[in-house]
Amino acid sequence: FPGWSMRSDGSIVIATGNDDALGVYACTPYNSYGTAGESRPTRVLLKDPPAFTVRPKEEYFQEVGRELVIPCMAHGDPPPTITWVKLGSAGKNGAQVDANSSLVFRPLIKEQHGVWECMASNQVAHISAATSVHVLGTSPHAVTNVSVLPLLLAANISWEPGFDGGYFQRFSVWYTPLVKHLSRAHHDWVSLSVPAGAQHLLVENLQPDMSYQFSVLAQNKLGSGPFSQIVTSVPRGFPLTTVPPEPPAMTIRIFLSPPQALTANETARGVLLQWEPPGQLSVALSGYALELRQDKGGWEVLDRSIPSTKTQVLVPGLIKDAFYEFRLVAFAGSYISDPSNTVNVSTAGMEVYPSRTQLPELLPQPVLAGVIGGICFLSVAVIFSTVAACIMNRRRAARIQKRRQGRTP
Repeated sequence: FPGWSMRSDGSIVIATGNDDALGVYACTPYNSYGTAGESRPTRVLLKDPPAFTVRPKEEYFQEVGRELVIPCMAHGDPPPTITWVKLGSAGKNGAQVDANSSLVFRPLIKEQHGVWECMASNQVAHISAATSVHVLGTSPHAVTNVSVLPLLLAANISWEPGFDGGYFQRFSVWYTPLVKHLSRAHHDWVSLSVPAGAQHLLVENLQPDMSYQFSVLAQNKLGSGPFSQIVTSVPRGFPLTTVPPEPPAMTIRIFLSPPQALTANETARGVLLQWEPPGQLSVALSGYALELRQDKGGWEVLDRSIPSTKTQVLVPGLIKDAFYEFRLVAFAGSYISDPSNTVNVSTAGMEVYPSRTQLPELLPQPVLAGVIGGICFLSVAVIFSTVAACIMNRRRAARIQKRRQGRTP
């Protein structure tokens, strides 16, 4: 049938219940081995959910002490049960329900003011309809949603009015400091009249940092209503100091990116390193420092005085059959960038090699000066010793010659 479907668990879904769905149903499970038989039969009956035949009006207005009847009727299969309830209150507050399911107030009293709900329910569904009962000729009802906004030595009180009882109503704000008096147990409340039509009031000249209790009272020509709930609040006082706080220190962030695109090329004079200047810098560039390490050892500074205008440097005097790594850092004053990319250089297979020690060009200038001075001093010492030895030998030969001549007759 249209609107019928079967779920994966074997259930039948009938989208719209009508006379086609009436009957007896049985379910037969089976698999590749067969079936163990069908289930017990179940009968499908059509039942009608509740539907209102007479609905209550949205609002009813009646004088206090008089009678008020609010009708509510519904039908269904099976016949629905009708009940009445007052929202926000337990019980019916003295109201009765007659044989026609109508709500009867006899007599109507102030406490029966509010929203009432008629509910019709049977085994199929539940429905409801609400109506508002306004009891006229009474004192005002309590205000609701009282809120207090603490201000400087003041407080702003606002609220939502309750039902006025059918007459014009005025409001007054009552407040008292929350101070315990040893001589008496009660507080001295102060009342302030609220301008006509207003729903808020500013209470001034309060003591700073002291707790206050606030309540709102409504009145009309028949009398006063109940006080609202009491709200406690603490007005703000003057700040301890009027000196403005010191502004936070400005933090200047220095941007100095590393040199870019470092490359190494073999030349007849040595290894030529080339690079591009940093892409981002917020201060003037001071120069570069070249670092190297040999055979995965520790990093050492080879040259820390490369001018900022240069973008290449020649590195001679590398050791034969060694593996080198080079990187470059930029610096601006006391700020140093991160290292650049690392380039690898292997001296295996080069045509010309220096000695097994590094050439003088790779030594720092003070060390290089010391080495040259030591070599010169050693050379002078050797020459002086040689000359002195020659002179001594000649003098000794001369003395020997004289001795021989003196012995001859």
